[in-house]
Amino acid sequence: MQQGPIGVFDSGYGGLTVLKEIIAELPAYDYIYLGDNARAPYGNRGFDTIHAYTLDCVKQLFDMGCPLVVLACNTASAKALRTIQQKDLPTLAPTNRVLGVIRPTTEMVGTLTQTGEIGILATQGTVNSESYPIEISKFFPHVKTQQQACPMWVPLVENNEHESDGADYFVKEYLDKILTTAPNIDTLVMGCTHYPLLMKKIKEYLPGGITVISQGKIVAHSLKDYLHRHPEMEVRLSKKGLRDYYTTDDPVIFDRMAEIFLGKSVSSRKK
Repeated sequence: MQQGPIGVFDSGYGGLTVLKEIIAELPAYDYIYLGDNARAPYGNRGFDTIHAYTLDCVKQLFDMGCPLVVLACNTASAKALRTIQQKDLPTLAPTNRVLGVIRPTTEMVGTLTQTGEIGILATQGTVNSESYPIEISKFFPHVKTQQQACPMWVPLVENNEHESDGADYFVKEYLDKILTTAPNIDTLVMGCTHYPLLMKKIKEYLPGGITVISQGKIVAHSLKDYLHRHPEMEVRLSKKGLRDYYTTDDPVIFDRMAEIFLGKSVSSRKK
């Protein structure tokens, strides 16, 4: 049986925060990261466009030998994952699998709240999809959710301004909005993979007693559990500790940005 790496896809750079946690949890495996930077951001695009772009990148990762692909992108997980799983995979690659980042988070987040109210911080596209409230209600029907779009947070991170004094205004603005609307929230989900880089400032402007959930570790634990439950997939994955990075845009730019998200330098290739 030919073995291959785990594919990790994102529309841009944010998925690197998820990849970082997956590698920490499962270091022996090989990984290919593909960032569709040339067509980013996905958040303000329609369902059909996001599905087409995501499917195109999934196909590329399959062609590079990945039997398993993780959509480390909330927008793609919200707007494309289900269609790919249910309609595309059966004819495209019936033995391959595509996983997302939303379900692992929503499966456990309800266990963390004492007040029964959870806040979702996300891009406008993820908010509009209603994916988090829908999925949380399936597992925890008693839990109330309040969403808040944070349109300035991704630009702050991608312009390396997330630790600047200017970032404080926009971090405080969105946190104040959601806590004014739903003051009983005691758990906040960062529903965008860029947001962990703002964690320090987010915690500065939150009152005590609020738990902030970052997806990376949750997705990593979920993937580990998935491979344990699906040995037929686990045996198809190669384990040489290799990491390859691809971008649909300029590798020089990607490498510079990747260092911000990963905390180390990488050498990517154009796809």
